[in-house]
Amino acid sequence: MALYDALFSQLDVASSQLLVTDSEFKHPDFRMQLIQTVNSLIALRVIPVFNENDAISTRKAPYEDSSGIFWDNDSLAALLALELKADLLVLLSDVEGLYSAPPGEPHSRIIHTYIKERHQGEITFGDKSRVGRGGMTAKVKSAVYAASAGTPVVIISGFATDSIIKVLQGERIGTLFHQDAHLWALPKEVGAHEMAVSARECSRRLQSVSSEDRRKILLDIADALEANEKSIRIENEADVAAAQQAGYENSLISRLTLKPGKISSLAKSIRILADMEDPIGHVLKRTELADGLVLEKTSCPLGVLLIVFESRPDALVQIASLAIRSGNGLLLKGGKEAMRSNAILHKVITGAIPDTVGEKLIGLVTSRDEIPELLKLDDVIDLVIPRGSNKLVTQIKESTKIPVLGHADGICHVYIDKSADMDMAKRIVLDAKIDYPAACNAMETLLIHKDLLKTKGLNDLIVQLRGQGVTIYGGPRASIELDIPRAHSFHHEYNSMACTIEIVDDVHAAIDHIHRHGSAHTDCVVAKDLDVAEIFLRQVDSAAVFHNASTRFCDGARFGLGAEVGISTSRIHARGPVGVEGLLTTRWTPHFKTFSVPRDAAGRKKEQNKTIKIYGSATKGFASTGHANFTMKKKFYKRRPHPQSLYIQFSLTRSSPLKSSLSFGRPPESLKCLASTVQEPPAPL
Repeated sequence: MALYDALFSQLDVASSQLLVTDSEFKHPDFRMQLIQTVNSLIALRVIPVFNENDAISTRKAPYEDSSGIFWDNDSLAALLALELKADLLVLLSDVEGLYSAPPGEPHSRIIHTYIKERHQGEITFGDKSRVGRGGMTAKVKSAVYAASAGTPVVIISGFATDSIIKVLQGERIGTLFHQDAHLWALPKEVGAHEMAVSARECSRRLQSVSSEDRRKILLDIADALEANEKSIRIENEADVAAAQQAGYENSLISRLTLKPGKISSLAKSIRILADMEDPIGHVLKRTELADGLVLEKTSCPLGVLLIVFESRPDALVQIASLAIRSGNGLLLKGGKEAMRSNAILHKVITGAIPDTVGEKLIGLVTSRDEIPELLKLDDVIDLVIPRGSNKLVTQIKESTKIPVLGHADGICHVYIDKSADMDMAKRIVLDAKIDYPAACNAMETLLIHKDLLKTKGLNDLIVQLRGQGVTIYGGPRASIELDIPRAHSFHHEYNSMACTIEIVDDVHAAIDHIHRHGSAHTDCVVAKDLDVAEIFLRQVDSAAVFHNASTRFCDGARFGLGAEVGISTSRIHARGPVGVEGLLTTRWTPHFKTFSVPRDAAGRKKEQNKTIKIYGSATKGFASTGHANFTMKKKFYKRRPHPQSLYIQFSLTRSSPLKSSLSFGRPPESLKCLASTVQEPPAPL
């Protein structure tokens, strides 16, 4: 009782323990006194806590004997609910509700409404609870008893936050037992497991069709989006109006809105994706293990993806097109604020998928209650990609054994070195902050070299930021030197027209600041000094590191990926903007004629592995440097009369996973320099 007293006292409520025995409920006078006592205590703001009086109980074995009117806390609760004529009984468990089988089993599913005639014979109960006398078997027995007598019962998790409040607010959580449940015309439920299995079956059919057929599906989707643009915009405008009326933040409404030209832009990106080389079945490595035996390592789809995203309906289109191109099944759960937009987009996209593949290739999860169940399906779902707030990503990572790909924060930095061209720096900083402040690749912190203090260039930059409506906060040094409000934390993602400025001594101090306060997403250096740029590019441990380019450049479409499923700061599987390649894995396939293991004269196995060089598609557009680095050159045009060269270097070292570095300028003269001279970059992206 000491624990109850301590907890209830925090709410200014007292508690009182009432001890009862099985035999006492046989007397009508006791039951009458019980009702009067409980009503009096509640009127005095005292919570009655009932327990069996073990000291005088006639039960032979308190934790084994289940005879009598009540036999454990669940049956006691059901008995009290009936005696007190309660409106509702809530039974707390260590799982989310009643499952068709033990929750840990692969095909187990939660039963939201218990119907005795339907479910009694199909439920498999596991072991009882480690404490007490019952387990789920006892809870169901007590719930059926109370519900049949007229008191509705809900079994929910006692570990979930605000679970009782959610029940009282009418949310669909746990398992409901009701006297009239068998009379209700319940909608046919497609469980999370069935949806995932259907997506996997359809994905296998998708993989079996030809590359040209998969390409045609994407082209049909692009055409369908443009043909239904009016309907899509009507639904999206309804979502935006509802969000504004509900008082959502401007940053969320900005992400929610499908701006003019967005549908055409999405259709164009899908067509680009369709025209890219088919990623499935690429031979990545070929090794001749022995005469007549060749082993190939080829690319193949991951399987089934679960994408949970917030407030961005355009993300649904990008993710769906990438899943189709990579041959994966897909389950989508969007935010409730984009419910209408997601529904119409899902309908348009699945309507363009032929029956030979099946529209269940892409499933749309409409209820938030299904997310916990989906996150348990590690036997069917192969990868979870959350796109949303830090809270969403963290919660998903803590709730599943399925691998999670994504980033929790987008705290991007721009460092302006003392050698920087300030006109260039102004354009880069303004673009990084104001082009799309709600994006994860928007600048959140601006680091300034100490020698730039009191200079006209820095003053002009601050004036321009403020002129564009950016609220500026400062770190410990900048708040004093620049007389600006102090930022409460460096590790903060504004997602709005606000940023933090801090003063640093040099490039090494900037790198140290980024490593301590950044999120390993995207960071940029603006500098003419190539030695400074090289130090920054080599030492900043982020997924994307840029030289003289806006952080907004970190985008799948701008990287030539066609589209992106998200940006990953993970160090395993994929990093940075995740396109088609990030949704693939590999398989090994041996090809041999009549083969036997070669042996030497002594009869021992003879190793004769020989790597066969692969030419063509597997290395198209890449040139190996021989130092585990790959350099890709692209021409970049942006409202300029002459082409500007853009170099993206994907580097992989023993000490650091894959990351991308970007620089504007001429071709590198050596591997140690990304740009031999720095030219003015194109206009802001």
